Amino acid sequence: MKTEQGTAVPGGSTIRSTETLETRATDASKHLLGADSDEQPVLSVVMPTLDEERGVAECIGRIKAALDELGVTGEIIVSDSSTDRTPEIAAEHGAIVVTPDEPGYGYAYQYAFAHARGEYVAIGDADTTYDFEELPKLFELVASGEADMAMGSRLDGEIRDGSMPALHQYVGNPLLTRFLNAFYDAGVSDAHSGMRVISREALDELDCSTTGMEFASEMIMEAGASGLTIAEEPITYHEREGEATLSSFRDGWRHVRFMLVNAPGYLFSLPGVVLGGLGLAIMALIAGDVRVNGVLLGVHSMVLGSLLTIVGYQITTLGVFATVASDPVNDADDLVSGWIRRHLRLSQGATVGLVLVTAGTGYGLYLLGEWAASGFTQLPFVMQDMLAFTAVVLGLQTLFSAFFMSTIAER
Repeated sequence: MKTEQGTAVPGGSTIRSTETLETRATDASKHLLGADSDEQPVLSVVMPTLDEERGVAECIGRIKAALDELGVTGEIIVSDSSTDRTPEIAAEHGAIVVTPDEPGYGYAYQYAFAHARGEYVAIGDADTTYDFEELPKLFELVASGEADMAMGSRLDGEIRDGSMPALHQYVGNPLLTRFLNAFYDAGVSDAHSGMRVISREALDELDCSTTGMEFASEMIMEAGASGLTIAEEPITYHEREGEATLSSFRDGWRHVRFMLVNAPGYLFSLPGVVLGGLGLAIMALIAGDVRVNGVLLGVHSMVLGSLLTIVGYQITTLGVFATVASDPVNDADDLVSGWIRRHLRLSQGATVGLVLVTAGTGYGLYLLGEWAASGFTQLPFVMQDMLAFTAVVLGLQTLFSAFFMSTIAER
């Protein structure tokens, strides 16, 4: 195995030292425990692998060097789903190899966590993109009690040329991180860094269930929902060994979809309130004969206002259903769906619905009477009809939604 020149990285560690990996692995192996050891390791390092025969040995060597630097005992668990020689190479270098019985990046981690015995658990990829010799600075943040989970930040550290596609570096990862911070107040700079250390106690508090790449997001979301402290340290991100298995758009969409589904306030209530509010504003301007830039809005604007109001109301109602029927990572805390969920009961919702239906129907009958009084020669204004029909539709939605919400809330 060839040697490489040393390079300084943030945090003071050195990568690609002039020593051979074989020498360093031998020197550090005294801290590595096997599956048959009765001693409980301090640190369990978990790596999911899928055809990583070109990089797994180097990663294991660097983990051993990190254990040597820390002076703590550890175990390396390779959660493998490979078709190449990855598991054989990992076992030859002292790793414990487990084989998940189902596919998926997230499932590979969860399967390995069940086998991890350490007081602290570290995770990272086995493709040499993460330098495991930087583990000590993350481990010390958690071991000292400063954080429940420590993450290596690539975006605040160094990303080597050719190690990350420009789309990921400048668009995908920053955008997904902003989403996660906005939806869940995570407060991290690199939400999808795969190099992390977490205490076993904190790991047991996470209720993670996803099996795909979105597992990286779920860990942070669950940590935030559990009130755990997350800290970051800059790290260097290297070019990978072997072929990439990440699908940029598919895996990126899985992250976004998972975040939105677990943030019903952003997915439903916020757009629903905006659309409904805009629709009501348009209808109010027309009903009050208010001119906009000197223009008096007409029947087409009334139709638009009615549709926006109904659609906005429907979307907001879906947000309430989502919070009642599902179990999102964070409950909706927006003013509308949160208030409805806490305070509105079947009797109240049914009453509001009946009032709207009665008012709309009454107004509609009044307009019908006016038409009949004219000998059916003078049609009522369409805008007045739209007000009546909109009230009836909203009332019916409220009435039946109240019954539906009551039904799913009791399950």
